[in-house]
Amino acid sequence: MYTGSCLCGGVMYEVDGELEPIQVCHCSQYRKAQGSAFVTNIPVSTSAFRLLQGEGMLTSFESSPGKYRVFCKTCGSPIYSKRTDLPEALRLRAGTLDGVLETRPIGHFYFGSRANWFQINDDLPKFPAAYTPAKKS
Repeated sequence: MYTGSCLCGGVMYEVDGELEPIQVCHCSQYRKAQGSAFVTNIPVSTSAFRLLQGEGMLTSFESSPGKYRVFCKTCGSPIYSKRTDLPEALRLRAGTLDGVLETRPIGHFYFGSRANWFQINDDLPKFPAAYTPAKKS
């Protein structure tokens, strides 16, 4: 079980189960939404995510058709994003989780869109587009 919260502490949540690998995204939309060179997302099943408090403090912005960025309207902390065409999943912002995480980044995505002012010096794989998990047979 993992817990997390926004900066002001008004929104608190928990996630059941093990966390998927962290996806580091460099697309321009995420850079604008986060105010940073990239965002660190963790895919989470909606059934594993539970809001503990602060439902009334959450608001969302539809950044592109069917994609919503959910954040605390008091402190502005981004909590997750969700898509109407994937109702079973959300993309949790790794920085809002509390404590020690066992999961690690799996790679850099939309790497061609990265900010030219931030140096990436790790050995993670770099992909031109979104992460697409291999289909299980």
